[in-house]
Amino acid sequence: MCGRFNQTASGDEIAEAFELETKAALAPRYNIAPTQPVPVVVLDPGSGSRALVERRWGLVPRGALGKERGFINARAESAADKTAFSEAFARRRCLVVATGFYEWQQVDAKKRQPWLFQLAGGGPFAFAGLWEPAAAFEGAASTCTILTTQPNDVTRPVHDRMPVILPPESYARWLDPRLGTRDELHDLLVPFPAEAMTAYPVSTRVNNVAFDDPACLAPA
Repeated sequence: MCGRFNQTASGDEIAEAFELETKAALAPRYNIAPTQPVPVVVLDPGSGSRALVERRWGLVPRGALGKERGFINARAESAADKTAFSEAFARRRCLVVATGFYEWQQVDAKKRQPWLFQLAGGGPFAFAGLWEPAAAFEGAASTCTILTTQPNDVTRPVHDRMPVILPPESYARWLDPRLGTRDELHDLLVPFPAEAMTAYPVSTRVNNVAFDDPACLAPA
């Protein structure tokens, strides 16, 4: 499961990394939690260019009848076949913009140690995501979820799942509206190379969603 991440890159860095025509004025986010708005890259249906937009984290299928929290994650192995995700997998894929994500390691019966995972070279990257338009109930918003896969050697000691991180050369395929079946995209939904990632334990400050500041990134 991926239940918390951060995004601290500037608008210029994101525009360059994701080949956006315009940059966005983004405030750094150090402790992004479910139900909060998150930055995602989608294809503009009119121009075909990439656009940075916001989606609320926690995918709520359009047929939902109430204000549900939604699906934070979807398993990459089965998302194409699950009722809640199959249409989004076929038609509404996105890049969830991040600079790192957190997982919690069970140390003993009472203690869980948070770890921060980032790319070895630093900078922004993309989780493979799916999104849904706003459901029919009042106050609904467009929502998204992050796909997860098996852990690599960096994440395995901490957690048995990891988010699908897409390399830049795969962004175009993931967003391509002409593609949409599991067979066409399954090779993208794999663990990111362990040698291209770093990890270290951080303060339990990140456990509290009220804290969203650089101290969340400080080594424990």
